[in-house]
Amino acid sequence: MEFTSGYADRRDDFIRLFKDTFTVSEGAAEGDLIASLVTDMVGKVGPDDIFVLSAFEGGTLVGAVILSRMTYAEDKRTVFILSPAVVATRQQGKGIGQALLSHAMRSLRENGVDVVLTYGDLSFYSRVGFHRITEEIAQAPLPLSYPEGWLAQSLTENTLTPLRGSSTCVEPLNDPAMW
Repeated sequence: MEFTSGYADRRDDFIRLFKDTFTVSEGAAEGDLIASLVTDMVGKVGPDDIFVLSAFEGGTLVGAVILSRMTYAEDKRTVFILSPAVVATRQQGKGIGQALLSHAMRSLRENGVDVVLTYGDLSFYSRVGFHRITEEIAQAPLPLSYPEGWLAQSLTENTLTPLRGSSTCVEPLNDPAMW
């Protein structure tokens, strides 16, 4: 498996992977919603505020993750949120997602990120070091519809302590439908 940063040379394939995979698993409306989110993320978020990582198998795009900056008003730590993430439907269950996420966590560490958050399934994300948290540890920028899915991990040697202050995310994620 090969991992790459960026998406520019395969932008349409990248967006289509998210749309097709979410359409199969969640329906057409969710596929469209996530495709729109991904389009906005790669089109509107500045390069200092986003990491885009992809997985290829035999030259075929099989997985991708987007991580974007979150800020906490009274905290100096560098925080990113993992959202969204995808593995092609036919490639799921082969360890691609875990390998891609492990690669993403290494990349974030190498780039000085202190904390990574996500909003998803603990049974999957715990395999790569995420733990369930409450909003006392990290306030979400918008109300959480599924608070049990609020997850985090420290990428430093320090134990995760509460992030201080109100939080903000990048504009494309600042939509209640995403939370």
